[in-house]
Amino acid sequence: MSPAESAPPASAPAVRHPPVRAPRIEPSWRRVLGGEFHAPYMQELRTFLEEERATGRAFYPTSDNIFRAFALSPFEQTRVVVIGQDPYHGPGQAHGLSFSVPAGVPKPPSLVNIFKELGSDLAVPMPREGDLEPWSRQGVLLLNATLTVRAHAAGSHQGKGWERFTDAVVSALNEQRDGLVFVLWGRHARQKGAGIDRGRHHVLESAHPSPLSASKGFFGCRHFSQINALLTARGEAPIEWALPEITDASPAH
Repeated sequence: MSPAESAPPASAPAVRHPPVRAPRIEPSWRRVLGGEFHAPYMQELRTFLEEERATGRAFYPTSDNIFRAFALSPFEQTRVVVIGQDPYHGPGQAHGLSFSVPAGVPKPPSLVNIFKELGSDLAVPMPREGDLEPWSRQGVLLLNATLTVRAHAAGSHQGKGWERFTDAVVSALNEQRDGLVFVLWGRHARQKGAGIDRGRHHVLESAHPSPLSASKGFFGCRHFSQINALLTARGEAPIEWALPEITDASPAH
């Protein structure tokens, strides 16, 4: 996500977060990452988020959506990992899945470019909505390196502990799974995936889909067809990239 992809800060209602408690995460991920939740950095991160809430600083996504990517793509069912940077920082945009926005929310430019490449690669029409949950439910983990962000302040929750947590996520997948497809779009994603065992997993790299860089290697990368070719070669079902049309879009914040 780039700063230009945030909605303007005009008169958006404040996000009301409940008190920040111990993270709720899907059971298979808790088994794999359980130790992380007891580490000192995680307590410091919870304290930081509680301070943000107590001082009235809105952050995204809402607390109940922070770990949504894990709920939709359990550890053993994850087949593809798409690494983003941090959530969209405009009102109503972030909902716990990298690059995705809830139904009813305008598609940010990077997401529009993702759909353009998908159309060029596999002739999938541009969808009306930008909610990528159907991808997640097929085993595509849409993981941001940082899982929260202060409203209208790109990168504001970097360096607070999330990177250590998501490093542990990537490490667990790298060490405990085989034959995954890691998708690294842009410099930050490539840095995040630098330690992936390329003899054990497949790694697809390109420029970021942001309008600032999409023409420098993202357009024409054909990652969507490559992912499906890798999956079918393993005897697995391909990802159905076409999103179902949603007739009643009620955005969730």
